[in-house]
Amino acid sequence: MDTKHVVVIGAGFAGLASACILAKEGYKVTVLEKNDQPGGRARVWEKDGFKFDMGPSWYWMPDVFENFFALFGKKPADFYNLKRLDPGYRIYYSKDEVLDVPADMQQLEQLFDSIDPGSSKGLQTFMEQAAYKYKVGMGEYVFRPSHSITEFIDLNLIRKSMSMQLLTSMSSHVRQYFKDSKLVKMLEFPVLFLGATPKDTPAMYSMMNYADLALGTWYPMGGMNEIVRAMVSVAESYGVDIRLNTEVTKIEVADKQVSSIQTNNGIFTADFVITGADYEHADQHLLDKPHRNYSEKYWDKRTMSPSSLLFYIGTNKKLNGIEHHNLFFDEDFEQHAREIYKDPQWPTKPLFYVCCTSKTDPAAAPEGCENIFFLMPIAPGLEDNEATREKYFNLMIDRFEQVTGESIRESIILKRSYALDDFKADYHSYKGNAYGLANTLAQTAFFKPSMRAKHVKNMLYTGQLTVPGPGVPPALISGQIAAKEAMKMMTEKS
Repeated sequence: MDTKHVVVIGAGFAGLASACILAKEGYKVTVLEKNDQPGGRARVWEKDGFKFDMGPSWYWMPDVFENFFALFGKKPADFYNLKRLDPGYRIYYSKDEVLDVPADMQQLEQLFDSIDPGSSKGLQTFMEQAAYKYKVGMGEYVFRPSHSITEFIDLNLIRKSMSMQLLTSMSSHVRQYFKDSKLVKMLEFPVLFLGATPKDTPAMYSMMNYADLALGTWYPMGGMNEIVRAMVSVAESYGVDIRLNTEVTKIEVADKQVSSIQTNNGIFTADFVITGADYEHADQHLLDKPHRNYSEKYWDKRTMSPSSLLFYIGTNKKLNGIEHHNLFFDEDFEQHAREIYKDPQWPTKPLFYVCCTSKTDPAAAPEGCENIFFLMPIAPGLEDNEATREKYFNLMIDRFEQVTGESIRESIILKRSYALDDFKADYHSYKGNAYGLANTLAQTAFFKPSMRAKHVKNMLYTGQLTVPGPGVPPALISGQIAAKEAMKMMTEKS
């Protein structure tokens, strides 16, 4: 029997994961990547001795990476050196209120009691529930392709679902155990990037607190792109052909089968196609109307996760007052969340995040310098221009200097901005979103855009706009699900 050829569109985490698995199982695999390097949003920008991860910067859920590489008889340590950060991150509530989140659970409990006496008991209960949700969610939910509700009609799973608190909000769940506003903000922070306010996010996602506080925050020395390099190494060891600077411009369909894939570098044919490109772009712009899964109106009604305004900054001096990860919560959390999700607009008084990778990794910046990036979550779909970017750059720098007591404005020797228009140009990102589809209850599991192409028999979707959701670990899992489903479909066909 001839070896089947699978074309994967996009060399992000989901696309690379699919490619690795299919190639290992003996399929011929070609990956078509629009940009000049693999990794999707996890690309690298290097200039003047500074090296920036352009996208993801948090390494959470180390078990997901371990499980992925184990599929190939490998482990992360075969490719990169992981360092657990301690503190995991720092939160600035004001100039005089700074909280470092320790890696050790006993120290964390002591920290809670120092802020709100007796709250460590609540933390223990909260974390026990979060651990259960993580175990069930990662073990029994996320690897389901979610083609239909029937996958979830299982009495044991239904019983467990009742304990997952799908109908309780994250906001009310956290406040059941904690009253102090600083502790509440700390525990609600991981859901800020899930695409809804804590009031609209199911309490099921307290599993993210387990990932954060129990499993820990890590850093792969060399940067997050080291994960991409590791996956490319695995893929190429199994013969995957990765074509960079190759943008798909059209997916031709005949007789409900992909007949050809048009690109700026020629035409490709395949027995099966997995698209890890932005789902809306592939659905609405690469396929003719009869072959699309959804309508333009459907996509416009989806609740997207935030976009981001980022600044990659190099300074000619070292900074003493910050950690690797720094959260600036010195303004109203609720107001910023409303201006992202409820009343989309450029924020009045934004919260923001600052990452200083050179605190952990000296190779990220020249000697005596710092590698810093600022990230401000914003609503997708906003108007983007240089004047607005510069306004918020000055706002964040002013707040940074005021809160930390560190002067950096005059020490900046490298600066690059990145926002909505860049996400659209580089990734065809729908409305310029940065993180994919929001994890609201109405967009969970089989309510997400379908992995299956309903009108094309030999095509599947993967990545952050389908199952299981946004983030690096979910994207890795999405690629694994897609590969498994593709093999199943090809086997059934033959």
